[in-house]
Amino acid sequence: MLQVAGTSARRRKLLSEIARLAEVAIFGTLSETYRTCGSPGCHCQSGGPKHGPHLNISYRGEKGKTTGYYVPKGAEQATREGVAAWQKLQDGLRELAELNKERNLRQVREADSR
Repeated sequence: MLQVAGTSARRRKLLSEIARLAEVAIFGTLSETYRTCGSPGCHCQSGGPKHGPHLNISYRGEKGKTTGYYVPKGAEQATREGVAAWQKLQDGLRELAELNKERNLRQVREADSR
């Protein structure tokens, strides 16, 4: 019974963490690009360093096609944190699913042993 109590506490903690992460999670993959501009004579046009980094986020849309968007400078930090939260959210959901599976199997074993 001690294991069940520990599992219940872990489930509650996971559910709380999942709810917190869900508030900030952003789905997608981040990438940084460097670009040339359209200004003739700019250093980027003649082999100099390109402009950037420019942060972009890409994800698979509803119809399975990859899409994405540019992330403005002011939203970079929150977007990075949101993508990291999405990863942690997935990890937490996987752990919760494993706990659910174990609970279901334990309930069947307990019912069979009666």
